[in-house]
Amino acid sequence: MEAALVIGSSVHCSCVIHSLSSSAQIVQRRVVANRLRIVRFALNGGARGNKSTNSRPSISSAPPLTSEISQNSKKMAVESSSLWQKLLKKVLVSLSSFKLAIAELVLIAALSSIGTVIDQGGVPDFYFKAYPEDHPFLGIFSWKVILALNFDHIYTAPYFLGLLALLAASLVACTSTRQVPLVKVARRWSFMKNPAGILKMDAAETLPDASLGELGVLLSGNGYEVFSEGSCLYAFKGLAGRLAPIGVHAALLLIMGGGLVSALGGYHGSVTIPEGLDLRLGDGLNPNGILATPSPTMDLNIHVNKFYIEQYPNGQVKQFFSDLSITDAKEGELLRKTISVNNPLRIAGATIYQTDWGISTVLVRIDDSEPFNLAMAPLRKGDNKLFGTLIPEGVLNSKGISILARDLESVVVYDKKGEFVGVRRVGSQKPIEVDGVNLVVDDMIGSTGLEVKMDPAVPVVYAGFGALMFTTCISYLSHSQIWALQKGSSIIVGGKSNRAKLSFEQELTGILDSVPEHVPNSAAK
Repeated sequence: MEAALVIGSSVHCSCVIHSLSSSAQIVQRRVVANRLRIVRFALNGGARGNKSTNSRPSISSAPPLTSEISQNSKKMAVESSSLWQKLLKKVLVSLSSFKLAIAELVLIAALSSIGTVIDQGGVPDFYFKAYPEDHPFLGIFSWKVILALNFDHIYTAPYFLGLLALLAASLVACTSTRQVPLVKVARRWSFMKNPAGILKMDAAETLPDASLGELGVLLSGNGYEVFSEGSCLYAFKGLAGRLAPIGVHAALLLIMGGGLVSALGGYHGSVTIPEGLDLRLGDGLNPNGILATPSPTMDLNIHVNKFYIEQYPNGQVKQFFSDLSITDAKEGELLRKTISVNNPLRIAGATIYQTDWGISTVLVRIDDSEPFNLAMAPLRKGDNKLFGTLIPEGVLNSKGISILARDLESVVVYDKKGEFVGVRRVGSQKPIEVDGVNLVVDDMIGSTGLEVKMDPAVPVVYAGFGALMFTTCISYLSHSQIWALQKGSSIIVGGKSNRAKLSFEQELTGILDSVPEHVPNSAAK
């Protein structure tokens, strides 16, 4: 019984062990299966939204991750490009506004007017004296206002250059958004085969018993470019009139570009040279801006051979002249010319203008002394100039003699008390007694006031103005178009023009009246 019990227990234990072993195998299989499902789930991107419990996601059905990123990048790039295009279009439309262009031109004209009436490029001391606070020019422009608003160099002021840049941007925008599309439309033409469309034009007419070929010959004789195909005809002339506005804008841009180069890349200066002396050209020049570069022309010398004044019968100055020589250290005299107001000297990119005059020195003798020079100082400027000098007391026994002059012809002498003594002509050799000494005025040396400019943009500006005048004239040409259609023995003709519509209608009527009429054979019999 014990043996039976042991055997039964052994059998029971073996069954339990077998059962546990089977359970472990089942658990192990389930774990492996679950791991496979997890791996497949991960490879298929989670397989979300799959409602069927029997369907198992496959690896091949999962979308590639790099492809999705690439598509999103392309989409974002397209959206960004579209956004920039819309923004650029809005900016161009705003810049091409006619009202904005008018406002820009008005402001530029107003500032240019201020620059015309207010002297440009002077030193601060000049404005202190010329535009005092107690007597402002036009009641507004005192030296404080002028210097604070840069009206002393208005053409190179940032706001003026900014206005020019804005106007240039408006011209470019108007050209790209309006003029260029009009030219493209004008160049795209097609034959019209619809009689109703031709008859709706500005000028239209039906010619009975007429030939399309004869109409084409007449149009060609009147300057039209003629194209025909079958029963259709198209003719045009004056396409240059459509292109001219683009040329006008280009010419304006050329002028403004030249003005910018002139404002920032040129040189200018005002010099006063006594008769008989020299001045190196570059010593009297100042750069206009950051684009200015030195030139070999600056090493040339200006020599004043002679300076003289032409007067009216009443003694007023009529014109003043400077006999100048341009010399080089190696080659000597390169050019000699007598200049005057509005008659400048030009050489190697430099222009020398006659702008002013003065009296440099007066040559005098006291008693039997040797001649000596006295520097003359300007006492009054403007149209009624006045120059003066003083012989200090103790110089060659003089006692404070004053000498005044309005021109190079004569002097007025005053004693030490400031009392008038007399007038003497220069070079008369006639002495005048003053304060116990004899004074003789032998000569008076004048000085010429010159304005020197070196402007590399002058040819560009001249070319721009020439192009502007030419394209403006071309813009008055009418762009005329004519269509014709042969219908049986009749011709249907219509046309239009962008300007001078009445003249176009008269021209077309004259051409159509010249088309010969063909009498049908039945009518001739």
